[in-house]
Amino acid sequence: TGFLHLGGLRTALYNYIFAKKHQGTFILRVEDTDQNRVVPGAAEGIEDMLDWAGIPPDESPRRGGSFGPYQQSHRLDLYKRASEVLLEKGAAYRCFCTPQRLELLKKEALRNQQTPRYDNRCRHLTSKEVAEKLSQGFDWVVRFRLEKGVEPFQDLVYGWSKHEVADVEGDPVILKGDGFPTYHLANVVDDHYMGISHVLRGTEWLTSTSKHLLLYRAFGWDPPQFCHLPLLLNKDGGKLSKRQGDIFLERFAQDGYLPEALLDIITHCGSGFAENQMGRTLEELILQFEIGRITTHSALLDLEKLPEFSRIHLTRHIENEGLRQKLVRELQLLVEHAFGDQRVDKDVLEKDYVERVLLLRKGHISLLKNLVSSDYSYLWVRPSVSREQLQTISAEADEIGKLVTGLMTRQAAVLTVEELNKDLKSLQKQTRETTYSSMMKLLRLALTGKQHGPSVAEMMVTLGPAEVCERMHKALSS
Repeated sequence: TGFLHLGGLRTALYNYIFAKKHQGTFILRVEDTDQNRVVPGAAEGIEDMLDWAGIPPDESPRRGGSFGPYQQSHRLDLYKRASEVLLEKGAAYRCFCTPQRLELLKKEALRNQQTPRYDNRCRHLTSKEVAEKLSQGFDWVVRFRLEKGVEPFQDLVYGWSKHEVADVEGDPVILKGDGFPTYHLANVVDDHYMGISHVLRGTEWLTSTSKHLLLYRAFGWDPPQFCHLPLLLNKDGGKLSKRQGDIFLERFAQDGYLPEALLDIITHCGSGFAENQMGRTLEELILQFEIGRITTHSALLDLEKLPEFSRIHLTRHIENEGLRQKLVRELQLLVEHAFGDQRVDKDVLEKDYVERVLLLRKGHISLLKNLVSSDYSYLWVRPSVSREQLQTISAEADEIGKLVTGLMTRQAAVLTVEELNKDLKSLQKQTRETTYSSMMKLLRLALTGKQHGPSVAEMMVTLGPAEVCERMHKALSS
């Protein structure tokens, strides 16, 4: 019914981690039985985002598997047969109540400040009355008889639990007039026929589990083990807002966040893991995970911390040779897109240059796209700075230019930030009246056209000797 958001990602992640921890199979099943709420492209989008996040399902509509189809709208015959089994057993019945009657029941309950519920009227129809209504062509749905005497079940997080659903609910619809099942029937039938051993789902389904267990009992089937995960909430304790659109995975992917950062933050604010440090990889999460460590407390998500998580994971990617090459290609595309014709020349897209930029800015950036912001435009575009501008900082601009050019020519072989800092201090002593801070200000302006940014030595190392000389020459001859 919609696209994957952080709450859905967290549920999927716990299922994935649990499956991998126990050499199990992680299954994506698309529940599209509420045809009024189906969003075109959402099912494909969910699978795309699970692939992007690095937690692809083992079986799914796209991948297939031995227990397909994995889309509930393609399994209607199975649900129809299951409902017929329940009708024959007397565990379910046909309901002929019109939508108008159900609406009146609802209004009456609300007027009396009661929770709306079906009054089970059609439960008491005789087989003769049912046959008569069918022969007259009345529309019908199938409802499941809720019986009292629910057995307690052991939830893997919440412990022993039971909800006498028959006391608070009317008999639920399990097969609608359009031939589509409701969630309750479809999931029980699918979990049985797909051989599901464990269901990890949101805590909002905890009270419905007793209803599902009554269905299992009516079929004579063994239920899977249930684990209900506490809610994922905003840091202020409120629900994550889907309306704002800022919790959907597509947005984070478009903004350039690494999926590892999202997996890290949504598990960091929850429970189930041996340790709670930032920067954990998926492999570490699987290693540390124990289902018994999940607490019943809601998980409070502070998205303001996401840039810090992202910075840690981006640093790890930059330090890894294989992952760094992928970042190089991504940054090359970002530069082309951001600066296009303004580029100095093809050299700024050379692999070695882009890699040098990444290694020097490692730990300073949270997202790759930070490197194509205006603060870093100097890396890709030569600034327009005049000799007069430099001379307002120091009358010795020409002399400083010659000194720096000479230094760069000598230093072409090995250039490190530490060595260059020492050399620049020595150069300043060769000037007559320019202070060190003024010389740095002048060099920063000549090389970048900006008043702030990384240290001058770091800028020079990044740009490289040839480009530093080119920029100094250009500024002093314009």
